[in-house]
Amino acid sequence: MTKKELRQKYKTLRNSLPADQIEAQSLAIANQSIALPIWNGLYYHLFLPITEKKEVDTEFLLQVLAGKDKEIVISKSDFEHCKMTHYLLTDNTRIQKNEFHIPEPVDGIEVPVRKIDVVFVPLLAFDTSGNRIGYGKGFYDQFLSECRPETLKIGVSFFDAEPVITDIYENDIQLDYCITPNRVYAF
Repeated sequence: MTKKELRQKYKTLRNSLPADQIEAQSLAIANQSIALPIWNGLYYHLFLPITEKKEVDTEFLLQVLAGKDKEIVISKSDFEHCKMTHYLLTDNTRIQKNEFHIPEPVDGIEVPVRKIDVVFVPLLAFDTSGNRIGYGKGFYDQFLSECRPETLKIGVSFFDAEPVITDIYENDIQLDYCITPNRVYAF
């Protein structure tokens, strides 16, 4: 299937999920993450979910990261340039939703992209080769292209992999892992 077809399919599937299922599956994803060999780094980038779009609730992953004494990095989006600025999440970080309902830090301590060891990546769908589909703006492809080659890229999804995404582009960045409630895919 094409990216456009898969975006529509998975937006519809996600919209049909009740709140209790989102919570249970988000917890299962966080529990799956514990067994991964990804815990040697210090800086872990985590997206804050757009609840209106029924994204994976990363609060459980945040708790895992905090429990492992990791430095948690969150982003603020610049829609004019399709770029993100990354900030350290601290007790003093003020979070506010932007016009697209994305929870973002108001300000804070900026973290250079080159310091980030692991990135948890939001997505709508992914395939068995580690290709992912987001909302189509390219924020994460831009961000991931700026990361060090050894930075781990980990998708999180309520759903299993598609066999293939037919229209992958040269600039699309592949995942290293994708965590679902029932299994972990390694690419």
